[in-house]
Amino acid sequence: MAVRKFKPVTPGQRHKIIGTFEEITASVPEKSLVVGMHSTGGRNNQGKMTVRYRGGGHKRRYRLIDFKREKDGVSAEVKTIEYDPNRSARIALLLYADGEKRYIIAPNGLQVGMTLMSGADAAPEVGNALPLANIPVGTVIHNIELRPGQGALLVRSAGNFAQLTSREGNYCVIKLPSGETRKILSACKATVGSVGNSDHALEQSGKAGRSRWLGRRPHNRGVVMNPHDHPMGGGEGRQSGGHPRSRKGLYAKGLKTRSPKKHSNKYIIERASKK
Repeated sequence: MAVRKFKPVTPGQRHKIIGTFEEITASVPEKSLVVGMHSTGGRNNQGKMTVRYRGGGHKRRYRLIDFKREKDGVSAEVKTIEYDPNRSARIALLLYADGEKRYIIAPNGLQVGMTLMSGADAAPEVGNALPLANIPVGTVIHNIELRPGQGALLVRSAGNFAQLTSREGNYCVIKLPSGETRKILSACKATVGSVGNSDHALEQSGKAGRSRWLGRRPHNRGVVMNPHDHPMGGGEGRQSGGHPRSRKGLYAKGLKTRSPKKHSNKYIIERASKK
């Protein structure tokens, strides 16, 4: 995994930094694990725009990812490492001993030909999925469940990892990438290792057109709008815009939006540190 810079032959290449794709071993996805995707353009089921600045972009097909890893005790061989347009991480195609194929998120260090396992009897090695109760304290993990059998919800994007720091009764204490420390039931599964493609954070698009390819339209600021378009709009000349807030008037930059009665509050030991 590395990134490459370009000679500034064109203005769009002057600041362009992209991945090398050297770990990719297949260019065509497994047909049985691909489904069609419709672009919403930010509209809901009534056709109303609920998210602004979305639209266009390249057509994508969705790769079905196995976030549950419930095929316990069946060994699987890594056949390919592939690009996935729907996420920042790479994906790996597994061929199980019984002939079934599944995609997983490719962890750092995973290579074609390696054998993976899932379940309580699996060794705590890179790419293996096992309950938190069976993972040694201090291990780096990703793809963490919040409820047993629900499927991984936490730590799934490129380069991310969490750490199992301690155990308290039926719970394990996990330090998440945000800095938050929380308790998760020991029966929940997690995958050993960190998510691959860690150089994704170093990439730079280089030009506005690459954002359009990703389906992102130009985003204009509230302070340049008129007063009836945005609470921060209006004013003679260049104005600061007052308190930062959303188009609907909700304060940004500091307003707590999390419910104080949220059920999962009791599992959070330490909140994420403010950047």
